[in-house]
Amino acid sequence: MTIATPSDKASGNTPEKVEKLYFVASDTPEALEARGLLAARYGEVSAEDADVIVALGGDGLMLQTLHRFMGSGKPIYGMNRGSVGFLMNEYREDDLLQRVAEADANPIHPLSMEVVDQSGKISTAQAINEVSLLRETSQAARLRISIDGRVRLEELICDGIIISTPAGSTAYNLSAHGPILPISSPLLALTPISAFRPRRWRGALLPNHARVDIDILEPKKRPVSASADHREIRDVAKVSVHEDGSVEGLIMFDREHGWDERILTEMFRY
Repeated sequence: MTIATPSDKASGNTPEKVEKLYFVASDTPEALEARGLLAARYGEVSAEDADVIVALGGDGLMLQTLHRFMGSGKPIYGMNRGSVGFLMNEYREDDLLQRVAEADANPIHPLSMEVVDQSGKISTAQAINEVSLLRETSQAARLRISIDGRVRLEELICDGIIISTPAGSTAYNLSAHGPILPISSPLLALTPISAFRPRRWRGALLPNHARVDIDILEPKKRPVSASADHREIRDVAKVSVHEDGSVEGLIMFDREHGWDERILTEMFRY
């Protein structure tokens, strides 16, 4: 079936009736119990045959599920059986098929991370929330930052740095005092973690088509790891990051509490 995106709905198109669901759950008792109840009540098909994937857990499970079905065209509708649940809808057992059919599907594009480690090995990974670089020892990291092939910061001495999507801007990025980005904004947030030199540098807002290259200076003396969401690579020498517009995931929210509303609420909470 086809799920209409917000722009489709604005033009008058409505989603087809949702009939076939596939459930995934985190390994907590609450999530597993909810999966059993909902599968028994609404039935379940394979992931390949499902109209919508229903994720039961917290934000960590939602990220894992988005990674799993990235590029498949399968929309993900989450219900909170975890803690924070920023990426999840309210858990209710009633009227699930109607809720899913009326939900807005928001397209997201992941960051693509390419890492060269100190041995010269190249690794790649995708991030829905952020790519983060962190010092591995007590020694602060020394980083050189280039944007689209031009060096913009010759040396940043810090604990690390974050490249965040709008989807991830309220997560680790916000904890590091980075800006909250509206979900539809064509931007990436570049946010330092505990910058020592230049001490007053607070980061940058970049167009989402920018390519960010980060060279680790003194990588053996000051080793750095790089993480794309849950995937970590240690002892890196260089990291390149850009948004991959060729790959798309779909995350669904109830209309009365959509992603734009959630992010606006976060903006005025702090």
